[in-house]
Amino acid sequence: MIQEINTQEYDALDASGPMLVEFYSKSCGPCKMLAFVLKDIDKMMPDFRIFTIDYDENQDLKERLEVKGFPTMLFMKDGTEVSRLQGLKQKPAIVKEIEALL
Repeated sequence: MIQEINTQEYDALDASGPMLVEFYSKSCGPCKMLAFVLKDIDKMMPDFRIFTIDYDENQDLKERLEVKGFPTMLFMKDGTEVSRLQGLKQKPAIVKEIEALL
């Protein structure tokens, strides 16, 4: 499930279990390409939670999570960041991080 959220929705999330949180920008070419990869992963793993957050519109959350650029993917388990990938990554690299969470 891919869901776009903002800072308030992020703070209200049920943080239990594994999830991917991706920061993107609407003007970012690599972010747009990554969106296709994430949709493909979503089809493969429909029960895995994927959240997208607009980097430009959620400055306080970006700073709180120490996100320096976009796209940035945070792989989280029970509300704690386990790992992160920055920049456009290929599907196998992302799936490997997800499988490490599960």
